[in-house]
Amino acid sequence: MFRLTCLAIAVATMAPVAATAAPAAYHAPRTGFGAPDLQGIWNNTALTFLQRPPIFKALMATDKEEAMMVGMFKKMAGSIIDPAPIDPKLPAPAVVQEAPQTDYIEMELRLARINGQPRSSWIIEPADGRLPFTDAEKKLRAAAAKAPEPFDNIEDRDTQERCLTAIGSPEGPPMMNTGFNGNYQIVQTKDYVTILVEMNHDVRIIRMTDRDHLPAAITPWLGDSVGWWDGDTLVVETTNLDVKGHVYSLGGGFRYSPKTKITERFTRTSKDQILYEFSVDDPIVFTKAWKAEMPMRAAKGPMYEYACHEGNKSMEGILRGARYEEKRK
Repeated sequence: MFRLTCLAIAVATMAPVAATAAPAAYHAPRTGFGAPDLQGIWNNTALTFLQRPPIFKALMATDKEEAMMVGMFKKMAGSIIDPAPIDPKLPAPAVVQEAPQTDYIEMELRLARINGQPRSSWIIEPADGRLPFTDAEKKLRAAAAKAPEPFDNIEDRDTQERCLTAIGSPEGPPMMNTGFNGNYQIVQTKDYVTILVEMNHDVRIIRMTDRDHLPAAITPWLGDSVGWWDGDTLVVETTNLDVKGHVYSLGGGFRYSPKTKITERFTRTSKDQILYEFSVDDPIVFTKAWKAEMPMRAAKGPMYEYACHEGNKSMEGILRGARYEEKRK
């Protein structure tokens, strides 16, 4: 660092200063069929939230703001990210409220960097880094927050809880960062790009053969995705998202409506990083389309199976509890 600083001072005091050539733009390697090669295992974990927390003044965070964010998260997460050693010789406690977890959080405990700059939010437009909900949507969200939680019917439970969609919405779209299992494997052929999502073991299949979407009545959990190449950038447009699904993320989320259209852009900017950009357009939920971006960095792998299934014991207990309450009343 000292040598670099001295060099910068020396260059700044030279007169005249010769113009230097800009660094050459990175060009992604090509597949056997000539497309930019995005294949590999990638990870998007970071402490950056979708929406900008109030402690930040701008999109580019300062060192002080980042330190505050890290400190607040560590205080909130507590022993989950910094567990005390467990003595295997200790007897079982009289009452167990929560079992200690030593490897639950595997995210990077720092803000994500894009072009070396720490980001305070994924959202870049609007400038305040907040989701631009319509007034009608704000009322719906407020009413939903006050409504009693449904325990009566399995189909009323959250799709993440039922293992239909993943915790934290890493499969998207858009694909959000979570505190764990934030790995993706991209595999390409001439006609398809597939993204294997570690959480929930979902696979996104992106058609590269045409831009025509499925009929509106067909609404897969991950929507209907079609893609094309814009230079070195993979562009993916997704519609037909199931309105029972939604995006939950660190720092807030949003629901899908029949009008939701999500456009994603994947650009390999270096050997070990992909710039992932996305925009969400939905005139029912938002006053205007909004944009965000996050880095995906190369991961060593391998990816492991995430075994989640809808018929879990927790769901059985929830429904049994509802039946018990009915009898008691």
